[in-house]
Amino acid sequence: MVPLSFCGHELVPLAEGAIYWPLRNAILLADLHLEKASWFAKRGQMLPPYDSLETLQAVKAAIARTEAEEVWCLGDSFHDREGCERLAPEARALLESLTAQTDWTWITGNHDPGFVDTCGGTIADEAEVDGLVLRHEADPADPRPELSGHFHPKLRLRLRGRGVSRRCYVMSETKIILPAFGALTGGLDASSPPILRAVGGEATALVPTREKLLRFPLAA
Repeated sequence: MVPLSFCGHELVPLAEGAIYWPLRNAILLADLHLEKASWFAKRGQMLPPYDSLETLQAVKAAIARTEAEEVWCLGDSFHDREGCERLAPEARALLESLTAQTDWTWITGNHDPGFVDTCGGTIADEAEVDGLVLRHEADPADPRPELSGHFHPKLRLRLRGRGVSRRCYVMSETKIILPAFGALTGGLDASSPPILRAVGGEATALVPTREKLLRFPLAA
């Protein structure tokens, strides 16, 4: 794990799409989109119904790897406000075990506003924690250091004539946008105008590997 200095804090972007915050022994995740497949199924588009369990197993692995005691989910944790109610028994049991063993906070997003059934944990619209603002969508007018999700950033490159796409973090001087952690999520090009506007213009895409934190300047 390669640490990153951000506004006076040491953060560790993980290759699986979460950030580990050593000061608080916390994991930060964005855009799990649990029960996205069942949402589409209700509308006639049948998808394999295993996205939630796969995502939660990845969350469990990230918690185990870091031994985190605190979890912050930065919005769109469920694909809609009734998502938790549709969880299959195995996925629900896993989620309830994770929220019981950690200090778990759900930040609400545009997909899951006003959800009530949380399978544990507490709900907040946003939070300011040790000087860092945690919210779902970046606010370019807010000068405070901020971590958010919402945009599902991906870095798209051409290597040896082939297109390559990797989920990435986007960082500016005072903002970090996390990639989507969910198993069934798309992505927006990290250099797209909405992302660059959200972080205030000049930014860098970060791609963690086991031994390095690769940095790619993003041009407007």
